Amino acid sequence: MNDKNIPDIVIGRLPVYLRSLQRMEQEGRQVTSSQELGERLGISAAQIRKDLSQFGEFGKQGTGYNIEYLSNQLLEILHIDRTWDVVIVGAGDIGSALATYNGFSHRGFRVVGIFDNDPDKVGDKVGDYVVANTSDIEEQIQANNIQVAMLAVPAGNAQAVASELIDAGVRAILNYAPVSLNVPPDVRVQYIDPAIHLQRMTYYLD
Repeated sequence: MNDKNIPDIVIGRLPVYLRSLQRMEQEGRQVTSSQELGERLGISAAQIRKDLSQFGEFGKQGTGYNIEYLSNQLLEILHIDRTWDVVIVGAGDIGSALATYNGFSHRGFRVVGIFDNDPDKVGDKVGDYVVANTSDIEEQIQANNIQVAMLAVPAGNAQAVASELIDAGVRAILNYAPVSLNVPPDVRVQYIDPAIHLQRMTYYLD
């Protein structure tokens, strides 16, 4: 299902629900309720029921949700009932950390390469990967039908690199560069800027 009428903020909560459900599965649980899920996540039970109802009926009143079934449904809704190949652009501190992070593979994503344009980094080993030259990235994206990229380059280079990725066929970019990207409407961008999140939190501090 890919209903563009569903608000993006709702889509953004689905992976949070999925993560909690998968933890319950690991605990050996079989059934949960919107109330329990809400207590774990700090989200109201009514909000959870409203979010899930936009995709169908997954539970029964009085009996709750079958955890395995709901997890599988969310995997399908989020299109991570398959594995997505991902490229990383930028082999600095953030890109290298992403390349060696082991939390992607069991959550629907497989890093297949890391690229940089710095001659001093090209050819270096980062985890299981050899840093490739960004001049080769278009060929790799097109040859392997890669649609997802993580961007960890300096802010000044981010737009040019993003445009190159999009021209090659990438349709989803996780951007760690502290800059907003100008992309076509059919390309999704998510921004990860730790300073922005810190600034948001300090509002609440004395």
